[in-house]
Amino acid sequence: MSHVPRTVGYSVLLLLWMMMPLLATAQSTDDPSPHSEATLVSEVETIAPGEPFTVAMRLQMDDGWHSYWKNAGDSGLATSIDWDLPEGFSAGDIQWPHPTVKEEGPLVTYGYSNETMLMVDITPPNDLEPGTEVTLEARGDWLICADICLPAHADLETTLLVEREARADTEWASAFADTRAQHPRPAEGVSVQAYRSDGSFVLELEGEALPDDGLRFIPGEKRTISNTAPQPVMRDGNTRYVALQASEYADGSTEALRGVLLGPDGFSWSDNEAPHPALAVDAPLEGEFTGDLSALAEASGSTSSTSLSLWGALGFAFIGGLLLNLMPCVFPVISLKILGFAKKSGEQPRIMRRHGGLFAAGVVVSFWVLAGLLLALRAAGEQIGWGFQLQSPGFIALMALLFVGIGLNLAGLFELGMGMTSVGSDVQQKASGYSESFLTGVLATIVATPCTAPLMGAALGVALTMSAVEAMSIFTALGVGMAAPYVVLSSVPALLNRLPKPGPWMETMKQLLAFPMFATALWLVWVFWQQVSIDGVALLLGAFLLLGLAGWVLGRWPAMQVEGRTWMASRAVVTTVVAGALALALLGAGTKAPASASGSPADAEWQSFSTEQVDTLRSDGTPVFIDFTAAWCLTCQVNKRTTLSTESVQQAFDDKGVTLIRADWTNRNDEITQALAEFNRSGVPLYVLYPGDGSDPVLLPEVLTPQIVLDALENLPDTRNDNPELADQRP
Repeated sequence: MSHVPRTVGYSVLLLLWMMMPLLATAQSTDDPSPHSEATLVSEVETIAPGEPFTVAMRLQMDDGWHSYWKNAGDSGLATSIDWDLPEGFSAGDIQWPHPTVKEEGPLVTYGYSNETMLMVDITPPNDLEPGTEVTLEARGDWLICADICLPAHADLETTLLVEREARADTEWASAFADTRAQHPRPAEGVSVQAYRSDGSFVLELEGEALPDDGLRFIPGEKRTISNTAPQPVMRDGNTRYVALQASEYADGSTEALRGVLLGPDGFSWSDNEAPHPALAVDAPLEGEFTGDLSALAEASGSTSSTSLSLWGALGFAFIGGLLLNLMPCVFPVISLKILGFAKKSGEQPRIMRRHGGLFAAGVVVSFWVLAGLLLALRAAGEQIGWGFQLQSPGFIALMALLFVGIGLNLAGLFELGMGMTSVGSDVQQKASGYSESFLTGVLATIVATPCTAPLMGAALGVALTMSAVEAMSIFTALGVGMAAPYVVLSSVPALLNRLPKPGPWMETMKQLLAFPMFATALWLVWVFWQQVSIDGVALLLGAFLLLGLAGWVLGRWPAMQVEGRTWMASRAVVTTVVAGALALALLGAGTKAPASASGSPADAEWQSFSTEQVDTLRSDGTPVFIDFTAAWCLTCQVNKRTTLSTESVQQAFDDKGVTLIRADWTNRNDEITQALAEFNRSGVPLYVLYPGDGSDPVLLPEVLTPQIVLDALENLPDTRNDNPELADQRP
């Protein structure tokens, strides 16, 4: 039990870490701009009618704290200024100094530390009277962050005298000049072009005295490039090429690369004495890059590697595959495989190894097929993720029919392969057994897709941001992990000897296993009901009836007992009835679900997901919990009933004033797919808690318990007890 003290220690440290935002918030409750101070300063002492002038929001931050640029990066919010100007005055956009790059764990953000000046041009009307005074007012809002993030704001104002000619304010002249030097601008003698390259981008720079390394492109717009990916620089004479990896949630609509290009420390983009550290980039994409980046990289000695993240993803995938065997989705099929091992336990070891290997091959090949379809559709611009096939009612209907058919077969209504057995060929019998092992692996993979095991979600999310070869290697590791226990079982005689010997008990067990198959079909009908109308469900049930009739005909007139016309007639009936069952199932899949469906009382507490709604709640400082789920995700449904719907968890959500949002991915939804991609996930379940204080979201495990959720909520303040206006509200 030596692990107990260590676990307790980790728990104490985690609790202290989670309390830090609460303590910081408590200390800054009465301070609208904690750890920072904003003032409005003017470049001029007096203004002239109709003559534009410049003011700036001067933001001073405590050591170790920072605010954000117009594109905050992977986390954070841009500073904003809301003007309240006298009649006739107008304000331009914020002129942003170039930001610094901040690496915060696995995230990269762009912002400012210590002090920055956000300049804005103000244009007065032409009819101002000299000798009068005007007051400019504004509200500045920003996010101030260190280990935690706190929302901050300030009411700003400055009063200026109107004269016939404007007069500069010498107090701030150097500050404005220094700030302008930090503004990105083009460089004389440097041309910039942009190209696409295998779904990503290449910046091409031409000019003399360009740096060989240390270039960093900062996108001015979100969802353009990956902020965390390396940006290798390649050189060819006076030309430099910067390779940029596209954002994992880019929608393919990028028409130009706009942003800032920084050089190495101390580098200036011009030869004059004035510093010019930031190059403004506004380069339309001019088609596909025609050069050979690999050759350029080799010639330049530029390398970039994701081996560490790749190996980590491979490890996560393998462990996730192992854990898939513990998921409820996989149990019905895996139990068949164990029964098959028991049935063949008297076979030679080499034959058992072949069965285990073929089962593994069925699993891995099926993962390859699913991964290939997923990657191909994503490359074509489709917004889909893991389990995408289960968003199709037609696929759900066919799967339900398959499980009903398997259940009827196990229950003894009919037998398959009797003709082959009657031939008496050992070779054919073995071939049949081998095919069964392979197909069992295929079926196990198909039914595993509704489940996301622990660690598996992170591995799949990383896979979809990598090259096709790297992604396929991760899916391979996932399949190998899932098949590994059965390969080991079939390869170790000592383990096989522990299985019961074949006997009459196996027929009883076989028939008993029909009921998990029927239960799986029942669950699939429930999923089907979430996607189609009640008429569609009735048609699917009719398809079950026809499938039962076909099974009865097969069992009543087996091939080994009938000949001639009877055999032909019975097979014709079976073929016709099965075709009718398939037609009914697909017809039902084509019906439309009603616009609204009633749910349980607990479901009424949840709002439907939208990115805009989440952003609005976060900006208001409201804690938000998002349940990314799907009806076909069995892990999601178990978590919902055993954790999220429990009275203790619901009460904790209520006490903490958490808005509950359900992102239902049962049917295809591109907005939810993009939101999943922002968290490097490609499937459900995913549970996200935004604390409401501007800090980074907390991702909860795929498998929940009430205590996990309660621990995550413990850090949040009891807002409903503190705010009487919210006491009677429920999200």
